[in-house]
Amino acid sequence: MSQISFGPVDNQKSKKSLLRTLPYTAVQITAGFWAYTQAINREVSLAHGFSMLEKAGNFKNLRIAAGNDTGEFAGYWFADSDVYKWLEAMAWELGRAPDAALQAMGDEAIALVEQAQEANGYLDSYFQIVKPDERWTDLAHGHELYCAGHLIQAAVAYKRALGDERLLNVALKLVEHIDDLFGANGRSETCGHPEIEMALVELYRVTGDARHLELAQLFVDRRGQNKMRGHAGYGSVYLQDHVPVREADEVAGHAVRQLYLTTGVTDLYMESGEQALLDAINTLWADMTARKLYVTGGIGSRFDGEAFGSPYELPSDTGYCETCAAIASLMWNWRLLLITSERRYADLFERTLYNGVLSSPGLDGACYLYVNPLHVRNGRYVRASADTGTGEEMMRPAWHNCACCPPNVMRIFSSLSHYLATASESGVQIHQYATAQLDVTVQEEPVQLAMETAYPWQGQVTLTVNATPSSSWALSLRVPEWCRQYDVTLNGAAISAQLGDNGYLTLTRSWQVGDVLQLDLHLEPMFIAPHPRIDALRGCVALQRGPLVYAFESQDQADGVYLEDVQVLTDEALGETATSTSSVQATSTSSRQATSTSSVQAISLPTDSIAIQVAGQTIPATWGNALYLPFDQQPQTKAQPVTLTAVPYFVWGNRGMKSMRVWVPQGTKRSNS
Repeated sequence: MSQISFGPVDNQKSKKSLLRTLPYTAVQITAGFWAYTQAINREVSLAHGFSMLEKAGNFKNLRIAAGNDTGEFAGYWFADSDVYKWLEAMAWELGRAPDAALQAMGDEAIALVEQAQEANGYLDSYFQIVKPDERWTDLAHGHELYCAGHLIQAAVAYKRALGDERLLNVALKLVEHIDDLFGANGRSETCGHPEIEMALVELYRVTGDARHLELAQLFVDRRGQNKMRGHAGYGSVYLQDHVPVREADEVAGHAVRQLYLTTGVTDLYMESGEQALLDAINTLWADMTARKLYVTGGIGSRFDGEAFGSPYELPSDTGYCETCAAIASLMWNWRLLLITSERRYADLFERTLYNGVLSSPGLDGACYLYVNPLHVRNGRYVRASADTGTGEEMMRPAWHNCACCPPNVMRIFSSLSHYLATASESGVQIHQYATAQLDVTVQEEPVQLAMETAYPWQGQVTLTVNATPSSSWALSLRVPEWCRQYDVTLNGAAISAQLGDNGYLTLTRSWQVGDVLQLDLHLEPMFIAPHPRIDALRGCVALQRGPLVYAFESQDQADGVYLEDVQVLTDEALGETATSTSSVQATSTSSRQATSTSSVQAISLPTDSIAIQVAGQTIPATWGNALYLPFDQQPQTKAQPVTLTAVPYFVWGNRGMKSMRVWVPQGTKRSNS
């Protein structure tokens, strides 16, 4: 087995990849926005997860399965998967830097997993405790293969990040058992919840055992037989069993299942080079991004079935946007980027990371949203979890009865450095911006880069060359699609750099130690318009600055201003009616702090942030008790000018959940006389 330490994806030997992932410790995030986020994840979230898994009974389930405890099974039948995702997060975090307390937590959980596994390799505490005679009888809903997939990913993480093979030994024994049952000469079935496919491909990349790749291929090829049925009468589309993978022409059904499947299919293409698989995933990506994607990068518009809706069905208030679905999108787009080197995949990764994923955890790192709506009224019926809410004003829940999302967030944050940069035969590519140290090998010689930035608050990105080969090599920087203007300097002198067809600036030269390359992405607030076919958003606009989508929260508006009554005036320049810095002030100097300008100001929030002031107007409701009126009897309402304040969407709900909206009606300035 390979002893080289890589991160979640190791495509060094894959047939179809233009870009190669870097060794896991090659990129170290050292300061700034994402270092702060990773510190919260390390210092708060992982221990919080350990405590919650104990409190919810996940660990006890494993003790009971091992015969070391008594009692009833707790939680959903796939509860083991939450332990495995948390363990994966732990592995990547300990791979960044050791920590005795975290190590002890991980060791305790690994011991439980080892003890719960049976002699034949079987491991699933629900079926071991509750339905021992019904193992492998309900692949559509049982989640046994789904849980196995997350175990495999945790095992890969411990092996790569720490050289620890304890979980790998458990996973290999379980996979051997699965292969005996479902291999080429076994039962022709697949799992109702895709996940194991991508895990098996990654296991193959660790072991080199072709059986693991072949099993992943079998599970993909067996989909689309229209045999499985989703619960509550959802039908086979819920499970992506309605059409064979190579014939699918739209993303459909349960959003997490769909994108875990496309991620696994993309992994298979990277290894096999089968053109039909690439054609299929390209078709599905085009459908998702052109017709079924929220401006935050969120996916899944229907609470019913946690599912994709019809084209342009993107309601703000009842949209689901499950956190796990956003994370699945990160995984899929990362692999598509590796295959193609095209900016659009890194752009969607960025949009989803900063908005669709970062909106889930509270700023304290100890509470999470399961779903991420874009419109909330008066803090009532907030769908913060998989249920419909209690109707009470609330904060993010500390945990969930279906707790798939919190440990999923933890494993992404722990491994975030994996997604910043890649290498190829020609050089180094920077995809996401953070203050970091990069230690890469190009042409079998070391390249060391220091990246400094205040991104996403400011757009300057500075790269200093600290080690370089004597021969020329290429350094590529992504220019995001939202950026309308940028400047590039080399050693202080402006240079002309042409944007490549793939959306990256590439400079090929004989670099010298001490060279300083600076990319200045101009960050300007701008209004975003929706496609006219999105009925729920017609006549509305959203606000974006750089990669951040903004939201209007009632806490930031003047007394008596109700978000249900406001309109924004897009014909007035952003910031011209901004409040002064004396009334909107930052309260701390943490690493998320941003520098104020004339049109964007620091605002008092649980974390330093940038707020945007927007000219608007409020049109109070004067309809009395009438809900509908004849068109020609509408009251003539007087508009009152108002300055509206927007904050980054990811910080919403940290001061109590009141009213919030991303999309606001566009108004025309009216006279108030």
